This record gives sequence, C-alpha cells and structure tokens, in this order.
Amino acid sequence: MEKLFIMLFRPLKYLCKSAGALNVWTIVATVILVILQMGTVMPLHGQSGESDIENVIFILSDDHRYDFMSFMEKSPDFLDTPAMDRMAREGAHIKNAFVTTSICSPSRASILTGQYAHRHGVVDNQRLVPEGTRFFPEFLQNEGMQTAFIGKWHMGHERDDPRPGFDHWVSFRGQGAYFDPVLNINGERSQHDGYIADILTDHAIDWLETERDKEQPFFLYLSHKNVHYEFKPAPRHEEKYAGEPIDYPEGMARTEGNLEGQSQWMYDRRYSIHGIEHMWPGNNFDNDPVPDFDSLYHRYAETTLSLDESIGEVLSYLDENDLAEETLVIYMGDNGFYLGEHGFYDKRDAFEPSIRVPLLAYAPGTIEEGTVVDEMVLNLDVAPTILDAAGMPVPEEMEVDGSSFLPLLQGKNIPWREEFLYEYFWEWNFPATPTMFALRGNRYKYIFYYGRWDKDGFYDLKTDPHEQHNLIDVPSYQDQIARWRERLFDKMEESGAMNIPLRRPQVDESGKRLDMRLLDN
Repeated sequence: MEKLFIMLFRPLKYLCKSAGALNVWTIVATVILVILQMGTVMPLHGQSGESDIENVIFILSDDHRYDFMSFMEKSPDFLDTPAMDRMAREGAHIKNAFVTTSICSPSRASILTGQYAHRHGVVDNQRLVPEGTRFFPEFLQNEGMQTAFIGKWHMGHERDDPRPGFDHWVSFRGQGAYFDPVLNINGERSQHDGYIADILTDHAIDWLETERDKEQPFFLYLSHKNVHYEFKPAPRHEEKYAGEPIDYPEGMARTEGNLEGQSQWMYDRRYSIHGIEHMWPGNNFDNDPVPDFDSLYHRYAETTLSLDESIGEVLSYLDENDLAEETLVIYMGDNGFYLGEHGFYDKRDAFEPSIRVPLLAYAPGTIEEGTVVDEMVLNLDVAPTILDAAGMPVPEEMEVDGSSFLPLLQGKNIPWREEFLYEYFWEWNFPATPTMFALRGNRYKYIFYYGRWDKDGFYDLKTDPHEQHNLIDVPSYQDQIARWRERLFDKMEESGAMNIPLRRPQVDESGKRLDMRLLDN
C-alpha cells in the first residue's frame, strides 16, 4: 500500500503545483479512475517506463581519464580498479561520455544545471554561480527526497558554505587538501586528520547509515578531490606503481611529424605550465612538485586507487543493506586529463583526452549486466537523468540543454544526438589555451579558435583517433570543412553561444590583478 501511495502521489504532487489548488481534486479523481479502469498500477518512473529505482547516488571524480579503469583496453597494464570494473561488468559502461567544457567549475555547474557554460555563466574556476541559478537537487528535495552533498564543490573559489538543495552538507574551499583537510559540515568548519578520499567516504557512509531517515528515498552526491593535480596518493598506495613500464602516447615527443600542420598554440603550450617540456631531465621548473613525467604518470595512477576503493565501499554498503536493487549509482569524471598526448598535461581544450570522461551506471534489476552504451552522453545529461530516475519531469524553469540517458541504460532505442558543441573560454591565469568552440560528431571534429591568429582544426576521428593530422589545409576536404564550420556556428547561434562572456578582472588590495595560482587552497 505504501508503494502504491508513493507511485501515485509523487507525480501528482508535482503536477498539482502547476495546475493550481482548485484543480487538485479533479486531477486526483481522474487519475484514480484511470487506474481502476486499467486494473494496473502506474509506474513510478513514467518517463522511462517501469523501474524499481527509489534512490540515486552520484559519485564524481576530478581529472580522472576515461581510460584509467582496468577493464579498459588502453588502461595501463599495472592499474587495478576492481570497483569500477564491477560497475561496468554488472551495470553499464557509457563508452562515449564527454563534457562540454573541460575544466572543474564549469563542468560541475553543467552537471547541476543541465546547461552549457555560456548559459549558466560559470565559465571558469573563479566565476561565482549567478544569483537565481537552480540546481536539480533542489527539485528532488522539494519532492521529499533526502539530499546530501559530500566533497568538492568548487564553484566560487573561497566559498564552502552550504548551498540550496541539500539537507546535509560537507565540503571545503577551492581545491581543498589531500591531507588533514578543513571541512565545512553544515556551516561549521573543523579540521579532520587523514586522507581526503577516506574522510569523504566515511562521511558518506555515516550519512547513509546513521543520519538519514531510512523510510524515505535519498539522493547522495559524493564529489571527490581525487585525482586532481598535485597527485598525492594515500600513504598505503605511495610508490605502489613506481618503476612500472609506461606506454608513452603517440604525439608526446617533440618531433616535426607530431607538430606539422597543427595550430601554433599547441606548440606554445608544450612549453607552458600545462606542457611537458619542463619534465624532461634537466629542464624542471624550480620547486616543481612532479620532477619528471614518469613520476607524474605513476603518482596519477596511485592517486586513482583510493577513488576506486571509495566506490567499492559505497557498493558494499548497498549490498549489505539490501539497497542495491532500488538504488541507481552513477560514477563520472568532471573532465578528462592529458598524460603526454600532444606534449600536454592538464585539460581545457577540445581534443579527446581532454573532453572524454569515465561514465558508469549500476542498478541491478533496472540495468542489465554488461550493458554498453555507444551513444554520446554529456555532463549536460546528468541532471535530467537523475530527475527521470526519481520519477520527475524536468522543470521548465531549468531550461536544460541535455536529455535523460536512463532509457539508453535500459536498452531502449530512442532518438539521440549525433554531434555536440564544445566550448572553452580563455583564462588569464592559464593563458596557453585559447578560447575555442568545437563541433564533435561520431567521426569528424571541427575546432574554431577565437581571439588569436591561428589555424583551426579538422580531424577524422576514425582514421586519426589521436588527432595528429590536422586536415584544415588539405584541398580535398575544403567543401566538407566549410559545411562543418557552418554547422558549428548554427549550433552556437541556436544555443546562445555567440555572446562571449566577459567579466571584470579581480584585483588584490593594492589594485594589482589577482593571480589565482598564488592563492592557498
């Protein structure tokens, strides 16, 4: 009877808000009459069909590469991620998952709003969330779901105060710290001894076990700092992979063949703070926390391990408390990361290592084991998907650019995108990467650079998956390139991306322009 009540009245509650008080009983009577006539019960999650999902856990990582999961063919041979492997084996692997702006704050805002960065306004890591912005957890909370945010927020550099939409809040300022972090717990700051991934996981399990009402559905957003630079693994993982052989990526070496035909900014970035030229022996920057590329690579892999352990602990909690069958778990990265491709590390631009992210989903009984989703799924799709799983339509006021991929997880054949818009806005703090807009399709990618005299990019991802051969000047491709350029600008006009978002520069007390790289995290 309780299940029937929830299935019937959760959708009605949302509908009645829109219809007005005078029509409430008319709506209720009509729906009950339809149910009695059909002799069946309306599914809880009507948008995507029947589902046993009552709860949702969304786990987000930072800078985790899409291929650094041990079940992936291109994963390092030495890497072991059993929890991620389990999610892919017993759930779904969305193999073509992307972000629409590859940098922390804009991507996180897109996850919460379902909008492009040029629409939600968080276009870099310093921009504050505009007043009046609505995040999807607010609507879950309004419908009676218990909500908790635990981890890295990073929208508003020095702000960690609780945000609307969450009943329980654990966060920290900016990037936080890997060891002994200061946490804001429901408005009160205190220092905690230990390693950040372990601490956040403990808070998540504690909320699930002791602080929530176990008779009510819940939404948990667990947002990890791992695997963000500077890579600092947990002490138990320190040096675990030191000395392991590395399969250096194509395009890493500074050779004429790797640079020929590419844009000038790519050559320049190799020598910037986000390039690898300073990592060759004898060329290190003073006080560089990563003395060489091999160390960077191994420490990155080691820092991934506690992230995987966290996912495993969450899955184990669901198993031990008979919650797995009614809980959707989604794991995703906030952006990609370079490890030598094109001579880069970091992210930001429109090439594949930067924009591709890991995305896994697990919900026994709803998602068949070993499901593989080939469609291009974006961070814009997370908000409508979680609302869909909770049995809610997307509120019109959210004006999302994404779509629910829950039907894809259920193996349904639905119309889906065949291309998407990517955007990145130049940052004064890290000027090596220019403003750019790209159109990424199933086979081709066109990249338009804004604000500098440089050649654009056009790549055939089927014949050139590493994007080493820029076709922009090849005569036989000019008609095709012209069509892709027009399609890119059509997409930009349709979505409102033609207005470059500018902001007033921040200055310190003396009036000098503020350099965010010099601030303590």
